[in-house]
Amino acid sequence: MTASSSFSPASGTSPVQGLHHVTIMASDPQRNIDFYTQVLGQRLVKVTVNFDDPGTYHFYYGDLTGQPGTIMTHFPWPGAARGVRGTGEVVATAYSAPAASQEYWAERLQAAGFSAQASQRFGQPVLRVEDPDGTWTELVFDDGQPVQPWPASLVPAEHALRGFHSVTAWAQDAAPVRALLTGHLGFTELGQEADPEGTRTRFRGSGDGVGLFVDVVERPGHGRGEFGAGSIHHVALRTRDDAEQAAYLAALTAAGYHPTPVQDRQYFHSIYFREPGGVLFEIATDAPGFAADEPVEALGRHLKLPEWFEPRRATIEAHVPRIVNHEYRVSLGTRELESAAPRSAGGTVEVQGAGRALDQARVAMVLLHGRGGSAADILTLEREINLSAFAYLAPQAPDHSWYPQSFLAPLEQNQPQLDQALGTLDAVMAELEARGIAPQQVVLGGFSQGACLALEYASRQSRRLGGVVAFSGALITLGRTADLAGTPVFMAVDPRDGHIPLERFEASAAELRSRGAAVDARVLPGLGHTINQEELDAARALMQQVVGQSVG
Repeated sequence: MTASSSFSPASGTSPVQGLHHVTIMASDPQRNIDFYTQVLGQRLVKVTVNFDDPGTYHFYYGDLTGQPGTIMTHFPWPGAARGVRGTGEVVATAYSAPAASQEYWAERLQAAGFSAQASQRFGQPVLRVEDPDGTWTELVFDDGQPVQPWPASLVPAEHALRGFHSVTAWAQDAAPVRALLTGHLGFTELGQEADPEGTRTRFRGSGDGVGLFVDVVERPGHGRGEFGAGSIHHVALRTRDDAEQAAYLAALTAAGYHPTPVQDRQYFHSIYFREPGGVLFEIATDAPGFAADEPVEALGRHLKLPEWFEPRRATIEAHVPRIVNHEYRVSLGTRELESAAPRSAGGTVEVQGAGRALDQARVAMVLLHGRGGSAADILTLEREINLSAFAYLAPQAPDHSWYPQSFLAPLEQNQPQLDQALGTLDAVMAELEARGIAPQQVVLGGFSQGACLALEYASRQSRRLGGVVAFSGALITLGRTADLAGTPVFMAVDPRDGHIPLERFEASAAELRSRGAAVDARVLPGLGHTINQEELDAARALMQQVVGQSVG
């Protein structure tokens, strides 16, 4: 293989060291624990909750202490529909295994009821097996670096897995991923080989431990993945400390990758961003680690919550299903969650969905497209907002328009279409309430014409919504007086927006405040008639408040 890299130290960042962790969506939590601990012999090093959805578990598996490069994480949604692999996502995670252990692992997997597929990759033997949710889990037999052994593992020490070897991403075009890895993250391109699924390119991180490789399989013309149980949500890359992470945040922002602000994940700090083809990456710090809130000998024994969730511990424990950690034979959780039926908006309303299945969600976001747009277009915001607690619903307007004239036109000129559009929202909200998601757990969002409709609908309600996010919008009618009871509203506009006059935007914000809404109204020069990262960050913050209230 040939090696090449275009990474420049002048960027102000050090190369990332390799893989930190991989995060996957699962379905049945106990089945997940049984596979990764009882079959693969990994330690359940942490039982906590999804910080964006504290009613859902987040499991971390790894070596004795959960060192970076060994950490496989899952958030299980009981009853979740199976995902579909496709381009724009990571599709497989490979562990390193001792070279002499191939026969042992083939027999072990078969005895546990899992069929393994054998192959060769860059000259190394590989076994691929599907975990209980269909995630491709691979073993590469290469005598990788040893990790901290877990004495209670059911796998003998001489055959124990040695942390990650690599991940595999599928891409329509490998060039954008190559540009990110070699140009901005310090990976070196090692070479290519033919693969049954396309052309495979291997990249190596700068570290000397475990989890050094990212493989990209180019699959032009193939469809995108559909997220669900078994789907890999993101892959996290290692950086040593907060200072290095801050340098990456600045460099990736300058390069146009739109990383999120730093997120406190209790055991590491994280930023998230997507490459242009859709693969979601994270950069996570090594510290503080999993022993920060419990001793190594007790890892995985208790449900651990960050301090900001501790006041709601009893409610959270009531939401999560009962599980058993076999290391201690201890049970956590108090009740089982019900499986969900397929998502539906009912009636004749055409609604598209993404994110969490409706009957598994406690919070929802209803997204309204702009004039000439579509439900599919506005639904892509789900990937940008990246809050897994939410079910995202997007109704489709007839002929791609909610009403025929400008929102500033006399009201009668937009009838009966405006009333019909408001009726569509009534139908969606009624369906959500029938599924157990109350109005105060729903965030209504929209862009342009959809933003105006969202604000108008909220303005006419006699009950509080969870929140409203208006990307370039204003009220259609002024002069209403009903109390909005603290409804959070985020709205933003460019002062020169030709569709939303600044005067009307400011009058709308003033009226909403006067009626008791908690309004964050921002005038953003240079925004244009688009949605920028500042708006997405503000929307995410509002939505996180709704998640917190839903388990409070």
